Amino acid sequence: MIHVPVELGDRRYEVLVGDGARGELPRAVAERLPGARRAAVVTQASLTDQSWFRDVDPGLPFEVHTVADGEEQKTPETVEGLCRAFTRMGLSRADVVVAVGGGVVTDIAGFAAAVHHRGTAYVNLATSLLAQVDAAIGGKTGVNLPEGKNLMGAFWQPAAVLCDTQVLATLPPRELACGRGEMAKYAFLTGDRPDASLLDLPLDRQVAACVAIKARVVAADEREGGGRAVLNYGHTLAHALEAVSGYDLRHGEAVAVGLMYAALLARRLDRIDDARVDLHRRVVGAFDLPTELPPGADALALLSFMTRDKKAHQDLTFVLDGPKGVEVVRGVDPADALATLAEMGADR
Repeated sequence: MIHVPVELGDRRYEVLVGDGARGELPRAVAERLPGARRAAVVTQASLTDQSWFRDVDPGLPFEVHTVADGEEQKTPETVEGLCRAFTRMGLSRADVVVAVGGGVVTDIAGFAAAVHHRGTAYVNLATSLLAQVDAAIGGKTGVNLPEGKNLMGAFWQPAAVLCDTQVLATLPPRELACGRGEMAKYAFLTGDRPDASLLDLPLDRQVAACVAIKARVVAADEREGGGRAVLNYGHTLAHALEAVSGYDLRHGEAVAVGLMYAALLARRLDRIDDARVDLHRRVVGAFDLPTELPPGADALALLSFMTRDKKAHQDLTFVLDGPKGVEVVRGVDPADALATLAEMGADR
């Protein structure tokens, strides 16, 4: 088992990565939350049918609460429903919520834990590649609003994170590709020349390498006051693509397209050259991910959603590559953003 610490002072916790990590759940709960007397396990009905799910045991009396599949379930109403269910089962602030699933589940369950009794501890048992390399780590929880993705939420750190690489074998290929979109992002955050060498490592090492990068960034800037925003590389357009209905893109696929858009925008702003753009295309392509906008993409609709991005401070803000590496760039001219969308084939 690989242990990766997230150093946050007295809220320090560890991410455990490895085959069968779910078996560490009772120990993690007992060590981190010795006062807990019961647990609420939040998952999806589709996961309870998996053979590995019967091994999920927090070592305490527990009830299972399911949310429906899909990004569209990330709503305030879903969180309200969970909190009401927690109350009915008598879950106290001293108890624990256990999120078992991918990024949708960890986002919803984490936010429900954050607001139940103004803060109940939670543990993530991440079962998708996307959750293991990104969503389950760092304490960003939340749900979507009609106006945009993840606009309602809270910073609420988990007590522990378990990344069970064994369960990844049950995922369909497209779900694995979704996780590789975040892995491609991390390839540009290493400080070295980006490449796809992550893919040459054993799966548990791939996950642990991404977790270690994110853990360092989160430890330096827990609440996204500055440097943590680089974790949103490729996400400004990605979130817009997800928010605008009608595009058949998963999150990781949208991030991959967003990485290419960010590279083209950076070139337009004279931050990088053609060779660096080509490097982005090669790296993203090596992860077997899309690099083009979906047909019929509406530039004005996408720009409207990008202006609502959480990084923005009354301006248009992106995370872009440049001479000093990937960094936050504020005050981007909307005309440049639109022109780059048009360069990628968007309708204007």
